[in-house]
Amino acid sequence: MGIKNRLILMSFLQFFVWGAWLITIGNYWFGTKNWEGTQFGLVFGTMGIASLFMPTLTGIIADRWVNAEKLYGVLHILYAAVLFGIAQVTTPDTFIIVMLLAMCCYMPTIALSNSISYTSLKLNNKNIVKDFPPIRVWGTIGFIVAMWITNLSGSKATEYQFYIAGIGALILGIYAFTLPKCEPQRLIKENATWIETFGLESFKLFANYKMALFFVFSMFLGGALQLTNAYGDVFLDEFKHFPKYADSFVIQYSTIIMSISQVSETLFILAIPFFLRRFGIKQVMLISMLAWVLRFGLFAFGDPISGLWMIILSCIVYGMAFDFFNISGSLFVESNTDSKIRSSAQGLFMMMTNGVGAVLGSLTSGWAIDRFFTKSFHTTTELAGFLQTDSSNELMAKFVTGQGNSISPEGIFANPVLMKDWHTIWLSFAIYALVIAIAFAVLFKHKHDPKEIENLSH
Repeated sequence: MGIKNRLILMSFLQFFVWGAWLITIGNYWFGTKNWEGTQFGLVFGTMGIASLFMPTLTGIIADRWVNAEKLYGVLHILYAAVLFGIAQVTTPDTFIIVMLLAMCCYMPTIALSNSISYTSLKLNNKNIVKDFPPIRVWGTIGFIVAMWITNLSGSKATEYQFYIAGIGALILGIYAFTLPKCEPQRLIKENATWIETFGLESFKLFANYKMALFFVFSMFLGGALQLTNAYGDVFLDEFKHFPKYADSFVIQYSTIIMSISQVSETLFILAIPFFLRRFGIKQVMLISMLAWVLRFGLFAFGDPISGLWMIILSCIVYGMAFDFFNISGSLFVESNTDSKIRSSAQGLFMMMTNGVGAVLGSLTSGWAIDRFFTKSFHTTTELAGFLQTDSSNELMAKFVTGQGNSISPEGIFANPVLMKDWHTIWLSFAIYALVIAIAFAVLFKHKHDPKEIENLSH
């Protein structure tokens, strides 16, 4: 098997083992376990917490002591073991702790897979800018396949989604040991300081204004990514409480609708070489930020019937929003860091996006949604107005009583019914992304140099 095909299989499985549960875990949490929403944000927060230190730590290990492909394999085998265990968890507190362990194993493998791909392509005299995107696109295909398997097998609200991911992770962990050797650079002087010995030089990149600014914006964009992962499928699923949308295709197959986002990724990944050569790294990252504005804005005005085209267009735009920043950002790190700290620097990039950014995005958005964007209804008349139906609607009554609530003859609820105002939530997120895009365009100075792209190609 050629090097490209070997890396394609790695990329496919890398994201298959994430996609099997990432988008559907909200259905398992709320629909099957009936656990409280206040703790749900912590599930996605575990990804951020793990990314605060694990990608950087494993990058240091790969730069100094252990072959990257071997470390990668061990982490996936451990990830599989934890996934098999998480299906047995019966309390939300324990679930969050076990999920943190799973993320400590999985999150660093994203950066490691990039390093393995770059190193293997260079060792085989391949063009990174041309050859890496078609390889990476198979990761998105793996994510889509996993989502469809989970949805169509009836597993999106059950523990079987974790078994699907676990089996894939075990296969990938074993396969990793057959990948090309990516040996540590071990470029350490005999009189090296402890900072050099432990690979902490990558943190010195914060002393460089442009690199520091890049990492700060990576953090803000990382927060935006977690917003759609955490709330996208839940947003679509909650349309089932609106009687006029209850029987729509979107409600039954919300995960498949969301998978359009990943289908879009496959197309935009393939377009990255053209955009990088034509516009340069900064402009591609700016396009990504503006795409986030559209992603959130279209969600704000979309619905499962007359506004379905907006939801679908939002999913299409997601491919540009996600790919253009993550891949161009990874290439920016590759071209602006020394070879001896490159794996560490990639880990640092991952730490800022999926670590600091994810934690801040999860905690801040969860607080803001509860504090400002959750409506409280006390009567059938109030709730009917919000759900765009009449106060005697049977589906609405079933929804209220299904929460363990009761309705008096006068139409008053025993306990307030809480509903998220998704229109305002998504508009607020769109404004957030727009502010970031404007600030990035003004503050981040990086002139397009075609030679930079050509140098990356070899």
